[in-house]
Amino acid sequence: MSRIGKLPVNLPAGVTVEVAADNTVSVKGPLGTLSQKVDSDIKVEVGTHTDPHTGAETPAVIVTRPTNQPRHRSMHGLYRALIQNMVVGVSKGYEIKQELVGVGFKAEVKGQVLEMSLGYSHDTHFLLPKEVTATAVTEKKGNPIVTLKSADKQLIGQVAAKLRSLRKPEPYKGKGIKFVGEQIRRKAGKSAGAK
Repeated sequence: MSRIGKLPVNLPAGVTVEVAADNTVSVKGPLGTLSQKVDSDIKVEVGTHTDPHTGAETPAVIVTRPTNQPRHRSMHGLYRALIQNMVVGVSKGYEIKQELVGVGFKAEVKGQVLEMSLGYSHDTHFLLPKEVTATAVTEKKGNPIVTLKSADKQLIGQVAAKLRSLRKPEPYKGKGIKFVGEQIRRKAGKSAGAK
C-alpha cells in the first residue's frame, strides 16, 4: 500500500482540508463535510504539489510515514486512500444502483424510508441514514431500480450491502436485490423425469 501512500491527494476547486491537533482530518466541499481520525504515527500535511506534466502548482494533501515497518507502510496507504475517498465524496459524491428482480417487486421512497415489496407476506421498510438519499424508478416492463447517493463512500457501501442482504439473489431464477451490472452465477434447475 505504500506506493499508493506516496501519491499526493490533489484538491479540486471548492474543497478545503484541515488537520486538527488530535490528527483528525476534516474535508469540506460542496456536498458536505467528512472527517476521519488518523493514527498518530502518520503525518498529514496540506501543501502544494507540482504537476510533472504541466509544471503547475496545485493544492494537495501529502501523507508521510515515520518508518518502513510493515504496520506503518500499510497504514500509510490506508489513510491516503481514505482521504482520497473523502475528497472525491465531498466534490463529486458516490452513487450505487441496485435492481429488484422478481415478479411483483416494488420500491418507493418516502422521505428517508425505502418501502419495498420483496415477495414476502409483508412490505419491507428500510430506514436510510440522513447522509444517504435514495430514488426509486420503475420503467415499463422493467425491474425497479433504487439509486443511492452519498458523499460518504464507506456508509453508502454499508447501506447497499444491508439492502442486498434483505433478499439476496438466488441462483435458479435470479430473484432478489442485485447491483446493476452484477453477474449472478446461475444453476440449472432439476430436470423432470431424470432417473
